Amino acid sequence: MRNKFEEQLTLLSNMLIEMGELIEKAITLAIEALEKQDIVLAKQAIAFDMEIDQKEKDIESLCLKLILQQQPIAKDLRFISSAIKMITDMERIGDHATDISEITIHLADEAYVNELVHIPQMAEATAKMVTDSIDAFVKSDLELAKAVIESDDIIDDLFVTVRRDLIEMTHANSNNGEQAMDLLMIAKYFERIGDHAVNIAEWVIYSITGEHNNV
Repeated sequence: MRNKFEEQLTLLSNMLIEMGELIEKAITLAIEALEKQDIVLAKQAIAFDMEIDQKEKDIESLCLKLILQQQPIAKDLRFISSAIKMITDMERIGDHATDISEITIHLADEAYVNELVHIPQMAEATAKMVTDSIDAFVKSDLELAKAVIESDDIIDDLFVTVRRDLIEMTHANSNNGEQAMDLLMIAKYFERIGDHAVNIAEWVIYSITGEHNNV
């Protein structure tokens, strides 16, 4: 009986890794599409959303099955409940990759007023946070999870810089206002992706230690 349960826990772990790979691909495509103003890449990023949503449903179903049928011990229950929480944040990351890509498509026919500098920096930093949070889960790496949480300050600082730059751009020429708002929304989505990566890292810590800021 325990062997069967262990197999199902391994399946759950592998499904979480697969979902992580999907959101990493979606973010990577969204970032490349933004920088190149490439509609094809943006649509490819959006196409991942349905697959990510289905993976969330499959993982949630497995988690509930394990809880209801197997009566897991405390450590396993923490792992399963953490997985349920993590997939919610992972799904939201996929949604934000779609949001960014949709704005990219909207902006594709107009040149950027200024060269994008800080937004790509935000994008790179948030993508690393997502990758590291998933790696922390895969490796049960407590220190890596903590590093993800600490790196959120970098994202917040970059967002402040982006907002300042866009305000200055609009003051210099009010005709830039619409593009500035779109780019600010993109920066905001990257900031939210960073927040979700922090949530994932916090649930990784909970799955290992049983401690969580909100538990």
